[in-house]
Amino acid sequence: MGSMGLNIPTGCPPFLHIPQYVFGMIATCDDYDSHTTRLNDITDEVVFIDRPIDSIVSSDRDYRLGARIASNVHHRQSVRGHPGTPPTIATKTSRIAYMTSPYSVANQRLKGVRRSPSKPVSPARFSSAYLVGICGSGMKALAELLVGLGWKITGSDTCEPNPTLRAMQERGLRVHSGHDDLYLPSDFDVLVYSPAVGPDNPERRAAVQRGICQMSYSQMLGHLMRDRIGVSIAGTHGKSTTTAMAATILSDSNLSASAVVGAELCGRNKSGWAGTGEHLVVESCEYQRSFLDIRPRLAAILSIEPDHFDCYTTFDEMRAAFARYAEQVEDGGVLLIPSRCSLSAEAARGTQAELVTFSDQPGADWWATDPRATATGTRFRVFFRGDYFSEINLAVPGRHNVLNALAAIAVSHHAGASADEVRTSLQGFVGIRRRFERLGSWRGVTLIDDYAHHPTAIRATLETAREIFGRRRIWCAFQPHQVSRTQTLLNEFSQSFELADEILVLPVYAARENLRDEPTMVSQELASRAGIEGRSARFCGSLDRVVTTLEDEARPGDVLITMGAGDIDQVQHEFARRLQRHRAAG
Repeated sequence: MGSMGLNIPTGCPPFLHIPQYVFGMIATCDDYDSHTTRLNDITDEVVFIDRPIDSIVSSDRDYRLGARIASNVHHRQSVRGHPGTPPTIATKTSRIAYMTSPYSVANQRLKGVRRSPSKPVSPARFSSAYLVGICGSGMKALAELLVGLGWKITGSDTCEPNPTLRAMQERGLRVHSGHDDLYLPSDFDVLVYSPAVGPDNPERRAAVQRGICQMSYSQMLGHLMRDRIGVSIAGTHGKSTTTAMAATILSDSNLSASAVVGAELCGRNKSGWAGTGEHLVVESCEYQRSFLDIRPRLAAILSIEPDHFDCYTTFDEMRAAFARYAEQVEDGGVLLIPSRCSLSAEAARGTQAELVTFSDQPGADWWATDPRATATGTRFRVFFRGDYFSEINLAVPGRHNVLNALAAIAVSHHAGASADEVRTSLQGFVGIRRRFERLGSWRGVTLIDDYAHHPTAIRATLETAREIFGRRRIWCAFQPHQVSRTQTLLNEFSQSFELADEILVLPVYAARENLRDEPTMVSQELASRAGIEGRSARFCGSLDRVVTTLEDEARPGDVLITMGAGDIDQVQHEFARRLQRHRAAG
């Protein structure tokens, strides 16, 4: 138990000091196995990854001890394997409906936190939730879905007032600024927390005291998918756009799907919604292996590349996680992979689902061919297993979006959408926020904002810009995301800007990292290496410095692309504010 940091008195049997259901959960930690558990690197909580989600044990004893997590085969083996554990915990169980975080509960109980006598609500009857970290992209989408399902939603976040926060408040959501146990409503069913919110969060601690069920964001998705036909999109690149496309098709069709997307759809001004049909379309992220919390019937792996170096110590670990994800797809379901990605094929070897391939080259089950640029995007034809399927007029640009659309088409058709429904829906799809999002112009400079924060994504974005803007001068203001990613892929980053004319590199946005000088030093090194490649690259120490540089040097006809997963989009917002002030003064 020492590796868990639990202060159990020496010489005392652990089950005398920890509630039995908690001990059953953490018993696996003595011989930690990545095949049965995963560790949340942010919160240091252990989460089991083998857990069919069907129903919940509910009894007076469960109420006193908390929801028992000893139900599926891996849990039973872990509990039975520990001497002194009552056999009733291993044998008197059924398959569970949700996973609370074992380490957080154990840790807080050991700190003397006591539950008040209020019986937990069965997940099957949940109708209200408190979301901690509600302004995050995934949590916001989840909140919108739950509101659409008729749930009463409140939440909190540390974000400053912004359009996302204001939009949620305008929709009737009560969102608190900061975190405080006093914010918790007097009566609600479940607390859902962002992966970055640890067990010491005051709201989570208060929920433990009150005996309220807690789920992570991805665990809640798994719970919601339990009674629905799950559609899951995963991969290093393109999952937000592909999820949005598939969700749009399946929502517009007679299937009326629900959705949780990691970015806001430009045409809908929301990222989550509740449909009336059986399908639930979700974006599934490999970070912290959170995509292992769901069991979809239809799934896609779009690509597998090294990433999330603060989570995966080796690329082999990441590949193994995708292999586990492939195994999670229901028997008799469909798993879609790119035919030219050997890593995806390797990950899919253990799946019991039907394996389907897609590509822009002949030989795949789904094949996109004859792409032609249009005024707003690309027109192309689609074939399925040799037969003509449809011609697609896509309103978003870029070769990578042809592949994203092809994956969405394949998943949607296997879910039940017709060729006509696919074609009509995608023709009206206008993209998602921060994915080559055109924001207008300022002083004759075309403004584009993009989420790219990986070398492959940067290349794809700049290739798209060159296809559209030709020889116009392209400025790329790039804010790296995480020191670990930037350092590991430094060479790849420095070579990914070859299609840009002017490169401005900001300090690394050190999300989830506690660092002092590294964000500046690493970015300075990146700017230096990018300059060695023969391009004009320089380091800018702040967002204000980027704005000043562009004011001084950008000229009409230029194109500005802001890139990154941090707050680089604030540069665009500043230009928008200046333009509004200029119009007001005129």
